[in-house]
Amino acid sequence: MDIGLLSLMAAPTARRERADATREAILAAAERLFAEHGVSAVSNRQISEAAGQGNNTAVGYHFGTKADLIRAIVRRHNEAVERQCQQMVARLGPAPVLRDWVECLVYPLVRHLTELGEPGWYARFSAQLMPDPAHRDIASEESLTSAAVLRIIEGLKAALPGLPEEVRAERNAMARTLIVHTFADRERAVAAGAPTRHRDWGTAAAALTDALTGLLQAPVTSPDQREEQP
Repeated sequence: MDIGLLSLMAAPTARRERADATREAILAAAERLFAEHGVSAVSNRQISEAAGQGNNTAVGYHFGTKADLIRAIVRRHNEAVERQCQQMVARLGPAPVLRDWVECLVYPLVRHLTELGEPGWYARFSAQLMPDPAHRDIASEESLTSAAVLRIIEGLKAALPGLPEEVRAERNAMARTLIVHTFADRERAVAAGAPTRHRDWGTAAAALTDALTGLLQAPVTSPDQREEQP
């Protein structure tokens, strides 16, 4: 085959590889900067510079809006977490109890954070999204596209048949906040070389599973009873 023709065939592949490498560099830089400083405090220019891109429009060119960039970061991690969720759900016995479903909620993310190594950024990135009004729902919206996550939600619901729907929704929000901030606090401490309460992610996950199981099955005080409290 003619060398010139080979060069023409190789050019598009090389361009795709460069574009993929640029996208990966932008995603990694954005995740780290968002984790350290918050979403609203970081500009596209800062992300481009941290990613080693001389062109300050690189972020917009490859990802579009900041919301699109955040969604890409979330999806990048959700694929790995989804695989872990699928494996855990598939291994459940014929009659799973509440704690089994809570483990399916906690451990897939823990295993992914462990695989990421140290220092990690994703737990802190997730925590920075929660108070951001423009982007806080992106992670939960992406999670709800997962068949395994939806199965876990149904399993949790079936394990608590008497829980009123409004209480269920409130406790689900509490559980999400607890998961995100517990892991972000540990990730932050590890990155700073500070002492942590638990020796590794696995023991942290076990403690969190205990807490969430207790939270979800805690007794429900009626509105009338609440008003009677001193």
